[in-house]
Amino acid sequence: MRLTERELTAALTGAAKSVLAARDKRVRKGRMTEDELWESVSRYQRFLVLDGLGDQILPVLVALPDVEVAVGQRPVFTDAQITAAVEERLGEESRLRRKALLLTRVALVKRALGSLPPRQDPDALIVPDHL
Repeated sequence: MRLTERELTAALTGAAKSVLAARDKRVRKGRMTEDELWESVSRYQRFLVLDGLGDQILPVLVALPDVEVAVGQRPVFTDAQITAAVEERLGEESRLRRKALLLTRVALVKRALGSLPPRQDPDALIVPDHL
């Protein structure tokens, strides 16, 4: 799937927010939102979460099949397509560990895809005259 840098960043950030929120009791109890938690942590803490997820999610997003995406829409993939892309990138693991990794990474990729912004029309982008 051809995704722009902006789309990949948004997808990775969305998955990182959910991972960070899953670890925080305040979010789980409804006292704070994922976005509030994300803004409250340091840039270094954000980097650590993003860095840890990047190797797991980005190769899968790039490996997803090309689909036509209408302007204003998000790409849609089947569970089978996502699972196949994740399975291709899993290393040699024990059967139980492999199954756990597969389920976790599929959930992360789905969360990342849900964070993608709607596709923009490249012809409608404003380009400064001085370029």
